Amino acid sequence: MIIYVIWIWIKNSEIMVKIKEGFTGERAFVLPIPIIEEFRKTDLGSLLYITDIGYYPKASFHFRRRKKEEASQYILIYCIEGEGWFELDNQTQKVIANQVFVLPKEKAHSYGSDAKNPWTIYWCHFDGEKAVFFAEGLRKPLLISAEKDSRIEDRFKLFEDIFFTLKNGFSRENLDFSITALFYFLGSLKYLGVFRSNNTDKPELQQFDMVDDAIHFMRENVRKRLTLKQIADYVGYSTSHFSAKFQSKTGYSPLNYLIHLKIQEACHYLDFSDMKINQISMLVGFDDPFYFARIFGKTMGSSPSEYRKRKKG
Repeated sequence: MIIYVIWIWIKNSEIMVKIKEGFTGERAFVLPIPIIEEFRKTDLGSLLYITDIGYYPKASFHFRRRKKEEASQYILIYCIEGEGWFELDNQTQKVIANQVFVLPKEKAHSYGSDAKNPWTIYWCHFDGEKAVFFAEGLRKPLLISAEKDSRIEDRFKLFEDIFFTLKNGFSRENLDFSITALFYFLGSLKYLGVFRSNNTDKPELQQFDMVDDAIHFMRENVRKRLTLKQIADYVGYSTSHFSAKFQSKTGYSPLNYLIHLKIQEACHYLDFSDMKINQISMLVGFDDPFYFARIFGKTMGSSPSEYRKRKKG
């Protein structure tokens, strides 16, 4: 059960009200301490290990504060949408969409989502001999904007692989794979340019046209609620000119094409995960699971639950 904390200041006094609710579509996983302690004794686990990992969509009133002695791991937070903040060394940093940061261990800190525009975040607590190496340079928010070679969705899928591997059990093989994937995930942030330059989906990026650029932007932001103007602005055209060109080439309006990409992504998680439908809905950018179910049915000809039961292959 997640605890929201609303905090307000009145005459220099901090009043905290706890609300016992979770975030709709949330996913979180905490590794048992005996499993962590045993894994830390291995060659790989001594270098890097995970203690907690999760995903919080539109996390209204999300708030955490830890004293120095409570901050026993490094904490990575990747803001996908919305806004938030964190406080470290008596300095407050604002966090916006597409930014990632790492809080160091053994440092008092606090963080939370913006009251008016709450963040959607991937998060992970980790430690080990190499943790400080990957955390270096991320004490201030790093902006990872969607560009032709950004590979943002590749990184998110890697995070999902880590989460689901751990969720499937604590075999030595699962633990080793999850940490190997974490090395790659953290490396994709530390060596951002190298990660982007190894994009195998871009044989000749410079030959992309406006529609290709737009589709790439949609794929990189498939988990967000994009507007037509945001897509048109990305490719540098008016909404009317962009829409006409896009429909002429693809046969779909830009937003309808985006919906198809979102439903395609949802089908992947229905096929290959045990996530609840409302969790998948939030993951692909639908706040309302009932609206998601209607759009899914209109697109696929069946409800999400019926699609999941269908024999495939």
